[in-house]
Amino acid sequence: MNKNKLVAAYSDFMKHLHETMEETLHSFAEALEISKEKTSKDSNLTNDELDQVSKFVKRDIEHAAHGLTAKEDKESLSEWFKFDIELIENFALDAFLSVADKTRIELAKIEQIAETHTYHSGDVTSPGTFICDDCGKEIAFKTPSEIPECPQCHGKTFIRI
Repeated sequence: MNKNKLVAAYSDFMKHLHETMEETLHSFAEALEISKEKTSKDSNLTNDELDQVSKFVKRDIEHAAHGLTAKEDKESLSEWFKFDIELIENFALDAFLSVADKTRIELAKIEQIAETHTYHSGDVTSPGTFICDDCGKEIAFKTPSEIPECPQCHGKTFIRI
């Protein structure tokens, strides 16, 4: 599986998700499916790869939505990323913030309880800071990236901090 292809598809998927949620009043689940269809048309991903990218985007948006404050602001997003969002390169920050905030509102309406999101080496993820579950080493990404094994202990499980 070509991870660069998944990273590019992640960015495209996020663009489609933002556009879909801005265009009409779709639920997050509906917007995910519409974005998945649009990404499928724009890429040569297999169904399994498309499902994987969709899962990565859903995980990150839901996790970010739980971390945002009630008001849509870049300060709470910086806190979630654990670094200055001005450092994010080649990423549609406003799109991510908008989708995450709409999702936060949707999740609040249905009073969904946040589950612990575990990240694994090989997963593709949005920008952010992660901590190795085994040794506590922090790694940070400024663009959508593939999570490597821990550079310190070769651990394969991470938690976004």
